[in-house]
Amino acid sequence: MRLTICAVGRLRAGPERALIDDYVARFDRTGRPLGLGPLNETEIETRKLSGPTAEAAALGRALPAGDVVVALDERGRRLSSPDLAALVGGWRDEGRPGASFVIGGADGLAPDLRGRADLSISFGAMVWPHMLVRVMLAEQLYRAASILAGTPYHRA
Repeated sequence: MRLTICAVGRLRAGPERALIDDYVARFDRTGRPLGLGPLNETEIETRKLSGPTAEAAALGRALPAGDVVVALDERGRRLSSPDLAALVGGWRDEGRPGASFVIGGADGLAPDLRGRADLSISFGAMVWPHMLVRVMLAEQLYRAASILAGTPYHRA
């Protein structure tokens, strides 16, 4: 089952890009034997877009058909790392072709895209910069794969 991080904006070279690349590589190594992967990124260029509604339309067009759609939103459900691992493993076991995790821009996700999501999750009550959310999501997806694989990365 492929996973996609679908996000508004482009990450330039720098510490966030390096961290994401590292976690994506770790996920792919750990997830493939489990039937998970690859972990892809789709970046939505914002130069010609104005506001959450236009961003939501572009994000919606980028989502692969049949994917579970997960919106990252401050109002979403808070999950533990094992909970996320169980969801990803469950979707894989159900035969879902993929899961797309959607991250909006500075103004968040438009209500219609949030409403279209199968699940909305939050990384807590604080609002995080969307570039850091990408890093945290990539790490949590790697952590989910490591939990499913039974590796010692997740110590809880």
